[in-house]
Amino acid sequence: MAADTPLVLVDGSSYLFRAFHALPDLRTTDGFPTGAIRGVIGMLRKLQVDYPGSAIAVVFDASGPTFRHELYDEYKANRPRMADDLRVQIQPIRDIVQAMGMPLLTVPEVEADDVIGTLAAAATEAQRRTVVSTGDKDLAQLVSAHVTLVDTMTGTTLDEIGVEAKFDVRPAQIVDYLALMGDATDNIPGVPKVGPKTAAKWLGEYGSLDGVIAHASDVKGKVGENLRASLEQLPLARSLTTIRCDVALPLGLEDLTAEPPDEDALRGHFERYEFRPWLEELGAMPPPSPAEATRCEVQTATTLEALQPVLDAALEAGQLALRLETAGSRFMAAEVIGVALAVEPGQAVYVPVGHDYVGAPAQLRWADFLAAAKPVLESPVVAKTGQDLKTIQNILWREGVVLAGIANDTMLQSYVLDSVGARRHQLEDVAAKYLQTRAPDMAAIAGKGAKRLAANALPVAALANHAGQSVDIASRLATTLRPRLAAAGQLAAVYDDIDKPLVGVLSRMECRGALVDPALLRAHSEELAARLTTLAEQTVAEAGREFNISSTKQLQEVLYDELDLPVLKKTQKGQRSTEESVLLDLADRGHELPRLILEHRTLAKLKSTYTDALPAEINPRTGRIHTSYNQAVAATGRLSSADPNLQNIPIRTPEGRRIRQAFVAPPGKKLVAADYSQIELRIMAHLSEDRGLLEAFGRGDDVHRATAAEVFDVGVEEVSAEQRRSAKAINFGLIYGMSAFGLAKQIGVSRHVAKGYMDRYFARYPGVAEYMDRVRAGARADGFVETVFGRRLYLPELAARSGMRRQAAERAAINAPMQGTAADIIKLAMLAIDEFAEETDLDVAMVMQVHDELVLEVAEEDVPAVVAEARKRMCDAAALSVELVVDVGVGDNWDEAH
Repeated sequence: MAADTPLVLVDGSSYLFRAFHALPDLRTTDGFPTGAIRGVIGMLRKLQVDYPGSAIAVVFDASGPTFRHELYDEYKANRPRMADDLRVQIQPIRDIVQAMGMPLLTVPEVEADDVIGTLAAAATEAQRRTVVSTGDKDLAQLVSAHVTLVDTMTGTTLDEIGVEAKFDVRPAQIVDYLALMGDATDNIPGVPKVGPKTAAKWLGEYGSLDGVIAHASDVKGKVGENLRASLEQLPLARSLTTIRCDVALPLGLEDLTAEPPDEDALRGHFERYEFRPWLEELGAMPPPSPAEATRCEVQTATTLEALQPVLDAALEAGQLALRLETAGSRFMAAEVIGVALAVEPGQAVYVPVGHDYVGAPAQLRWADFLAAAKPVLESPVVAKTGQDLKTIQNILWREGVVLAGIANDTMLQSYVLDSVGARRHQLEDVAAKYLQTRAPDMAAIAGKGAKRLAANALPVAALANHAGQSVDIASRLATTLRPRLAAAGQLAAVYDDIDKPLVGVLSRMECRGALVDPALLRAHSEELAARLTTLAEQTVAEAGREFNISSTKQLQEVLYDELDLPVLKKTQKGQRSTEESVLLDLADRGHELPRLILEHRTLAKLKSTYTDALPAEINPRTGRIHTSYNQAVAATGRLSSADPNLQNIPIRTPEGRRIRQAFVAPPGKKLVAADYSQIELRIMAHLSEDRGLLEAFGRGDDVHRATAAEVFDVGVEEVSAEQRRSAKAINFGLIYGMSAFGLAKQIGVSRHVAKGYMDRYFARYPGVAEYMDRVRAGARADGFVETVFGRRLYLPELAARSGMRRQAAERAAINAPMQGTAADIIKLAMLAIDEFAEETDLDVAMVMQVHDELVLEVAEEDVPAVVAEARKRMCDAAALSVELVVDVGVGDNWDEAH
């Protein structure tokens, strides 16, 4: 070290708190807080620039009590508990400091100030120039001819003259100055009502704390009385504010030298905490180019001889990333055009199998590729990586290949990491978010709109580059997302134990499909058409003229101008609303036309969405409907269904039940429908630990009737149907964070009455109210809520400026743990029943999942055994404080079984 370079001592603890509170709520894409890390490391990097060649030692407070606690039990007793978001950033900061090559000191039983004081004293004795980087005024007592303070966050420097100019006392008087004022933050007693001006004035007049004590009787007024009343505690205050300069240290001045930075470790830390500019400085990640750039070397294999090396490499390495390029998105009909394979990042192989254009090169046949690749694809010891592996598994199933060894589905990993913050989990979105890179754009090679080329018409070279770069990105994402899952609570277990194994279960369900009777649907569609015609005639008669029911403008004219119905709500653009809730309200007030319009809308939707559409969804080869279950859509973890959607078929109306009647069992079999009973209320009882709810479920009570008895203060036997309905609305409304206004509207009472119901509910079930308060507070502190199994829902809107958005986020915070836990439980039940179906000799198979219900196809003779086992496995899917109850029905069709 050059003779003129100073020793720099950093008060790490001071900057830790200041950075945490000064910077905004910065987080990684998986929700880990990084504001304090960014602030402290940024400050250290600035010091490296400001003091080139200097040794920079960083000092942190040790955990646990210090000698000051022995002097005074109440020392720092007023300090609040350290925020969890700050606590989790301490170790990352220390790790990065060490990777930067800086000496790091943490000495038990003393504070960072005392370590810095000891080093500063030693440097002064050695006449070595020393800079103390801090924002703590207490360290001003260390300033001398050789020691100065610098505040990197404000850019200010204090030498001896600077200390006197700022505090109006000399550095040697700072301890007495602090003792007179005391410190509310550290709970150090001082003289009441004495601030900086009075303390400096007294020290200017009397020289020291001892001088002030000696002349206490000379001080007039109330402040003099306070001084005299504090004389006994002033020596203690001085002891507490005095920085020790004689601490036994593990390192001496000669040991405080800068080491070369560990760039590999820094790169890992900066990637983990997403400090992109610092990564770029290391040359670790060039900024993304707006133009598509080649990221890996892509080879094209058009023969078995060219393909075999990558298959051999996959077997040897025990890993393979794969991607299928197809024409068509639905797995039952999609035509495979090519396959991209990668064993290691940076290298990919594209196998064209279906390019069909003039001049297309010779290619492998799809069947020949499958025959060669089948041992690798079906090997459970070759870990598979890809984006949406379920679709790949389904397409391979069609060809008699059972994909095994699913390890890293980057779509699901992204979803588990942040289901809300990344509502889209397509490869381009995940790559941009976690790799800060641009995935290849199909539109760049295929075009858009009417001019878009079919995949089989694309040049082999163009699609090879697209597929190869894409599979390489998936391969790199797997190595990025895995550590993030492991670092975020129980999310690795959520992925490994729930969502990943469910891929195979859903694949088998989707490929098996559900049997539907098209004749029943066609007959129902004809009946609906006749009913819609009648309704249209009735609306014309009621309105007094013909009009287009689907026209918002014409409907407004009829309802509000011609029939003069009250305008209950307006749209954001000031138009008179004709939405469903408004028409329902008008119908409830006795107006016939809104009722007719609502019925017409409902039946028209059923006809177009189901009775007309479902027959066209029947696969001609299997005679079944093959829906797709989406694992990465609903924020709470619930599955959704698409192409077609089988989860929104109504059950409470006769017309909806008619549609369910078309889902039938094959000859010799029955449908078994197993549905969790009041699962979210049971989860609420478990989470809230409310004694009343736990006892009600423990006794097997009708919980809605029990709630009605409590809220309306009547005997259980005296509860009316209307009271039970209101209690049910309260029970479920609270789960969804319903307000008194919302409850009043739902059960048809005044807001005041509804609030009274809710107040009585919380008085009778105080554990529920405490749980809700606890969840809101925890969500605000952590930024997320968790299910029983550790699935997270991040709630950034809790910090929104809009009160409406904050309230919506608070409602989500209350609901998500229950709805998400219910989603996890049904998934675990599916895993358990699938395991049973795969292992048993009984003829049983899952064919549908709808919210909290599973539908099975079972041979008639096996129904009793399957019902018993299915109920048991569903009840055992989770161990809650209350028993899970499953209602099971059996029938020749879905409606009959429900």
